[in-house]
Amino acid sequence: MGCMPRAAWIFGGALWLACAAAAAQSPAESNLDSLIGEYEQLIRTEDPVSAGQEGDRNALRRLPDVRPEPQQAAAKQLKDIAQRLAAIEVNRLSPDAALNHQLLTNVVAIHSEQLTFDLPRIPFENDSGFHTLLDYLARTTTIGSREDADAWLARLEATPTFYEQNLANLRRGIKTKYTQPRIVAERVLEVARKQAGTKPEDSSLLLPFARMPSSIPATAQAEYRDKALAIVRDRILPVQKQFAQFMAKEYLPAARPKLAWRTTPNGEKSYEFFVRRETTTKMTPDEIHRLGQSEVARIRGLMETTIAETGFKGSFADFLKMLRTDPRFYAQTPEDLLEKASEIAKRADDQLPRLFGTLPRLPYGVRPVPADIAEGYTTGRYWTGSMRQGQAGGYMVNTSHLDQRPLYELPALTVHEAVPGHHLQIALSQELTGIPYFRRNTSPTAFVEGWGLYSEFLGEEMGIYRDPYEKFGRYSYEMWRACRLVADTGIHWLGWDIEQARRCFTENSALAPHNIQTELERYISWPGQALAYKIGELRFRALRADAEKALGEKFNVREFHDQLLLSGALPLDVVTERIHAWINSQSSTRATSAPALAP
Repeated sequence: MGCMPRAAWIFGGALWLACAAAAAQSPAESNLDSLIGEYEQLIRTEDPVSAGQEGDRNALRRLPDVRPEPQQAAAKQLKDIAQRLAAIEVNRLSPDAALNHQLLTNVVAIHSEQLTFDLPRIPFENDSGFHTLLDYLARTTTIGSREDADAWLARLEATPTFYEQNLANLRRGIKTKYTQPRIVAERVLEVARKQAGTKPEDSSLLLPFARMPSSIPATAQAEYRDKALAIVRDRILPVQKQFAQFMAKEYLPAARPKLAWRTTPNGEKSYEFFVRRETTTKMTPDEIHRLGQSEVARIRGLMETTIAETGFKGSFADFLKMLRTDPRFYAQTPEDLLEKASEIAKRADDQLPRLFGTLPRLPYGVRPVPADIAEGYTTGRYWTGSMRQGQAGGYMVNTSHLDQRPLYELPALTVHEAVPGHHLQIALSQELTGIPYFRRNTSPTAFVEGWGLYSEFLGEEMGIYRDPYEKFGRYSYEMWRACRLVADTGIHWLGWDIEQARRCFTENSALAPHNIQTELERYISWPGQALAYKIGELRFRALRADAEKALGEKFNVREFHDQLLLSGALPLDVVTERIHAWINSQSSTRATSAPALAP
């Protein structure tokens, strides 16, 4: 259908110009738009959770289909998309379209390669997986209408099938000797037994119906609650019990004997893939291991200097012992810990306009990690919100084991998980306009986690660290990420046992023993992911140094951060290209606009 009748041209010049511009789109850009649409439909189907957060009403009724058949169909479709992408003449694309082409080509290649490893055979890490997905959704789902209520009921009804599909994949993993090691399986079994032992009426899956709007009549609300309880009692609890029994009787005996991912079938190739995917670089595991060792040495020097600032007279080990045992560094109640985290978060909020030109609309809350998953959960985590669904972001603070949650680390944790870290970056990405869905929902770990660690560095400029102990906590957290480079490659590439990996953390950081154990189990269960933090942070800091050096007094940190964040999360090589182009444009513009000097 045309933009408007020919007779209207004389009265609608502006509209005619817009239509003419649309009609002038090159065939190359039309082809690219078509391929973007095809890929986005594929990932909306594969990932109904993200699609639902973006406002897809149908997706809110579904859970992922993890059977092998959809994976095989997706592989064929991705191959076709890749071939058609390669045929597009990039020189006929606008700069924005060329960037979309570059990013889509990269995403499709990664997606295709990932499918070759049949990863659904291992559908969980030490603290999360398919079995915790519904719990997460229940705690982040808002019921605002009957349509929302019906959608949540539909997801509950789909849960038994979701469990059955994952159990089939796990059995396929056992058959092909593609399993997690026992240390991870035991942690998952703990959670599975807690879920199986929960009374139906106490299930977290009922939480969305505990807070329904008054626009839904009370009788209808009661019906929804009754239906949900019946589904949980009669259909979901039985499959949760089946999963717990499966983990104890079938999976534990079949767990792989060694920790190294390299010992799984095709493990060397898949670990190298994880390294490339998570870091978005071409660095090898050996190069990353050496980088980790050099960063450990550098940060250790900063820590020694900070100890001297406190006036402490003992050794480094003595200082760590004092930090781990002195009661003044620990909250006495969960409420106390949450209040202290909230106070730090508000101080961070106060500093944001000084460093950022653009801030997200979506707010965030400070919440405790749910008690039923807290035991094996990390110290803190960010839970994504959705303005479309009426869900604030969540800075989740683990309030279990209070003697293992030191207050001197809390400032670094807060700026990483909340602002200016994950909440700011992810919420901004969600709210971007003018870029495709696939870019808003692509999250290269090196960018996302690199930004979180860079935000800990920004905490210094924001005045978040108020004494040498909190400053030491920040360096301890940076050491933690440096040790990750050493430990992840050490375990999965060099074949280290857990005690070899533990030494870097116990000898060089103030992390509590429980946290170290939880983190080590995480690295074992999720190979490669831990590498992204330090590599991304180092790139961001290097790019900022480049900009500060090139622009001198003209450097504007707010503009720099907007340049980093307002195109969404990108691979590090693309970020580097774009920041250097921005630096050159700023240098050129400012040189041209500078007043002429008097002779």
